[in-house]
Amino acid sequence: MSVFNQSRSRIILLIFGVTFIVLIGQLFYLQVVSGKYRQMADENAILKKTVYPPRGLVFDRHRKAILNNTLTYDLMITPAQAKGMDTAFFCKLMEIDTAEFRKRVITAIIKNSSQKPSIFEASLSPQKYARIQENLWRFQNGFYVQERPIRSYPFEAGANIFGYLGEVDTNYLKRHSEEGYVSGDYAGMTGIESSYEKALMGQRGVQYLIKDNFSRIQGPYENGTLDVPAVAGSNLYTSLDIELQKLGEKLMSNKVGSIVAIDPATGGIIAMVSSPTYNPGYLTGSERRKHFSELYSDPRKPLLNRAVNAAYSPGSTFKTLQALVGLHEGVISTSTTFSCNGAYHGCGNGKPKCLDPGTYYLKTAITHSCNTYFANVMQRVIDNRKYPNIDSSLRTWNRYMSGFGLGHKLGVDVPTERAGFIPTPEYFNKPRIYGPGRWNFCNFVSMSIGQGEVNTTPIQVANEMAYIANKGWYVIPHVVDSIEGGDKFGLLDRFRERLVPLDIPDSIFEAVHDGMQGVMESGTGRGAQVPGVVVCGKTGTVENYAKINGELVKQPNHSFFAAFAPRVNPKIAIMCVVENSGRFGGTYAAPIVSLMIEKYINDTIAANRKPLEERMASTNLIPPLMMKEIIRMDSLKRNREAERELRRELNNIRDTLQTEDNPSAEDVKIEKTRDGRKPADTPARKAGPKEMITPGETRRVNPKDVTRR
Repeated sequence: MSVFNQSRSRIILLIFGVTFIVLIGQLFYLQVVSGKYRQMADENAILKKTVYPPRGLVFDRHRKAILNNTLTYDLMITPAQAKGMDTAFFCKLMEIDTAEFRKRVITAIIKNSSQKPSIFEASLSPQKYARIQENLWRFQNGFYVQERPIRSYPFEAGANIFGYLGEVDTNYLKRHSEEGYVSGDYAGMTGIESSYEKALMGQRGVQYLIKDNFSRIQGPYENGTLDVPAVAGSNLYTSLDIELQKLGEKLMSNKVGSIVAIDPATGGIIAMVSSPTYNPGYLTGSERRKHFSELYSDPRKPLLNRAVNAAYSPGSTFKTLQALVGLHEGVISTSTTFSCNGAYHGCGNGKPKCLDPGTYYLKTAITHSCNTYFANVMQRVIDNRKYPNIDSSLRTWNRYMSGFGLGHKLGVDVPTERAGFIPTPEYFNKPRIYGPGRWNFCNFVSMSIGQGEVNTTPIQVANEMAYIANKGWYVIPHVVDSIEGGDKFGLLDRFRERLVPLDIPDSIFEAVHDGMQGVMESGTGRGAQVPGVVVCGKTGTVENYAKINGELVKQPNHSFFAAFAPRVNPKIAIMCVVENSGRFGGTYAAPIVSLMIEKYINDTIAANRKPLEERMASTNLIPPLMMKEIIRMDSLKRNREAERELRRELNNIRDTLQTEDNPSAEDVKIEKTRDGRKPADTPARKAGPKEMITPGETRRVNPKDVTRR
């Protein structure tokens, strides 16, 4: 071989050698140094699934499971991998159009980027789940089905106590940035689901699954050795009596208002009814979004927890507190008498008025709910000469009210609690109210009988009954008594302490108890006695006003009743308000409370009292203004449905004729009229503006020409 040929073969061998080394190096880099292709291969072959833990269960005081778990399935999307798919076929499976498909994909990208999984549709219906599972392989890596626990409600009661779960949004993620939430997670939004989220949520796990080339799950990856198990949430044990809760919701059917019952010894909430209410299961499942919209727009406001978030003038139930203040301040004794000829004349205008003229001492004044008596009591407190001025005396009265748990949030473990309102000197000194030095007792005489500026929430009224029952102390009302595994987050600490805000002797409370027992035996609550149980109670009839077309218009009275029982060793403190019943406190609220007390103490309602139960449950007392709004909303809904039906008919006609000479909407209306079918209504004329004063709104109007029982 020539030297030239030898040299050329060496060069060729060198080229092949260098090329081989480069290829080997590149393969080494791709397979060992760089994880890019390994990651791509893993993404095609391995599915990383979040495993959501079961939320903690909730039990009532008898250890009945009242909040449970079941499973649902969410369809997840990873937008970056949902490419090259048959969108039209997918939309047909999901019963949506392409516009809705694009909207959901864009929303997923905005919320969680294109590289991370997001919920495409939550809580698939059984039909959709079956169709998707059968065809999931067609959509490669873009979609998968995620199993998720959701709530179930065995007793279909307590919606406003439990609250509901919702998907976390951007704001929630920001507020809880250090708690491990990611887009697509669900958390408690209201009720004890929210208050005890830390205990209930548990810890998420991770599962790795291997897929075939059609994206079908073949089993666990690496035999599950890389999986991280989910940790279930902690169970909650509550003071609720679910059977009593169900009875309360039944008795408040077709009424607006609340019932709150508390165990005076522990502060545990036995029942918390807000009416109207709804089936708590309504906000789970595939129709959750639709149902939430319906509840949100309902004029009856079923999502409002009136027990903690509605405020009312307490009416004559407030007189029990005025009695405590008057006795402790020494401006009256149990034998102090005042005469009433039908009205209070201390302010010169004969207001407030009374139903039963006569001369009363403390016990009979409470028993027969004499307005004049308690107007005199408060006037003596406010005009007491031991105080240098009215600011000082009113501030002293304020301290009593605060000690009774009024004018501030109690700290109950159900969210959205309102503080109520107890007016202070600073309030009356505001220029827009009266101004400094321009007011006196007669400007707020109606507060002496629980009207005017005073506002309380139902939970506060029930708690003041517990305070009176305990003769001067209470525990902050709460739903949850204990947490399985211990209270790791200190959620229950504030419910372990007895609060003794004022130093009032037992003898003063006994005097008030005497009057409250008299209410039930011979006074305004005698029609609501509980056989075999000594009940101490107080009725209240509360005036209220609505603003209609800019003017205050008197509405039917609220019916109030508050009580505790038995008198010795009390086991239940309870209140009920029925909005705009138009009757006295003893007409509706008192009988409802008597049935609740009987059920709780005796565990049953006597046969001869069953007709009363059914009569209370069947009585419809929806307020007139609310009923008008319901009718108006129903009419608008029917109009919208008729318009949608008309559009569907027009589309069907156009599809059938396939011509440009199509009938108009007016033509179809005329033809439907000829056929005897009702055409879609023309847009309804807007009703005149109506502004309703909510029970908690503070107002300057202090109507004093009232009769309260």
